[in-house]
Amino acid sequence: MNWNKLKKQFENELTDNILHYWVKEVYDIDRKTFFGRITNEGEKFQEAPLSAVLISRIMWTFAAAHRVYPTAIYKKMADEAFRILMEIFWDKENGGIFWSVSPNGIVLDGKKQFYAEAFFMYALSEYYLAFDDEKAKQMAVSMFMLMEKYAFDNEFGGYIEANTKDWKETDDQRLSPKDLNVKKSMNTHLHILEAYTNLYRIYKDEQVKQKLEHLIRVFIDKIIDHKTGHLILFFEKNWTIRSEIDSYGHDIEATWLLCEAAEELGKEELIEQVNHIAIKMAKVAAAEGLDKSGGMFYEKEGEHIKTQFDWWPQAEAVVGFFNAWNISKNDDYLNAALQSWEFIQKCLIDKKNGEWFWGVNSELIPLETDKVSSWKAPYHNARMCLEMIRRIEILNS
Repeated sequence: MNWNKLKKQFENELTDNILHYWVKEVYDIDRKTFFGRITNEGEKFQEAPLSAVLISRIMWTFAAAHRVYPTAIYKKMADEAFRILMEIFWDKENGGIFWSVSPNGIVLDGKKQFYAEAFFMYALSEYYLAFDDEKAKQMAVSMFMLMEKYAFDNEFGGYIEANTKDWKETDDQRLSPKDLNVKKSMNTHLHILEAYTNLYRIYKDEQVKQKLEHLIRVFIDKIIDHKTGHLILFFEKNWTIRSEIDSYGHDIEATWLLCEAAEELGKEELIEQVNHIAIKMAKVAAAEGLDKSGGMFYEKEGEHIKTQFDWWPQAEAVVGFFNAWNISKNDDYLNAALQSWEFIQKCLIDKKNGEWFWGVNSELIPLETDKVSSWKAPYHNARMCLEMIRRIEILNS
């Protein structure tokens, strides 16, 4: 295996395509903000809402990129995202960040969705790692305190989905219109796990450590279906199961994020347990989720597979399968990771206009879904490149 050649492919994709696109096309110099919507053809919408998820993911991406490739423009993009989050997303009265705002700062949806609050914490921690900014670290710790005060379920464990603007209970817990309106979800827990892992890197606090281990245990005890090797997606507050959907992208993403969290904690017994689970889940994902084309299907409900290939499950498949190979040294997983990368290069990278398409259909034709939106950010694909570069460097060391 020519690791240097593979590493160069990921470096070129990261710097020359993904990050270049977000600097040149998504940041508007005149308005000093980011476009909230851009189509595949490059049509830009100045009035499109900005989501907390989009701007937090931009902040994380450019801070993470700067850590590996210190570049003035990467710092500027991370700085601008941080500034926007503090100026128009931060709730100066109640704390936390709003779900969505207009480009000129009018609050469109003020609810406190803990998925978004976690992403803000994740980005703040990365910003501190990149720039040693004490304010970002203090903000990240403050976000942790807010999460623990308002999101943590003292009765049943785990974390609820959402509160109102002023942290009161709300009837609308949904992360998106397609999600079930229930108190707890796998997706929110997965990204709180990710955020707490990054926070623990910069803040070796005993409470953060305990809560990070609690989240890992919640996945092991509640969220992972050990019979099927899939994640359970939705729950009532008391962990009553409300879903029968298998999300292949989340399954493979969780395998390596759980390993990352356990490694950061440094408990050998927990690392071994999580590694074992990761291999089982990767095996199921490869057997059930991978198409003969090399792409990973979106999800399965009952016997119906949603036969489209969205960008983010493909990115997570590369890292998830490579992580399974790192653990097991079973070349089947290495081959699955490389096939996923080949699929991305062949079907998802927009070689004409830059970045990646949202996805392709079963005929491998690009979907019309926007290239930049509330949910389409540089996070999954840039993180994949950065993670693969890091892992290959370890192999070469």
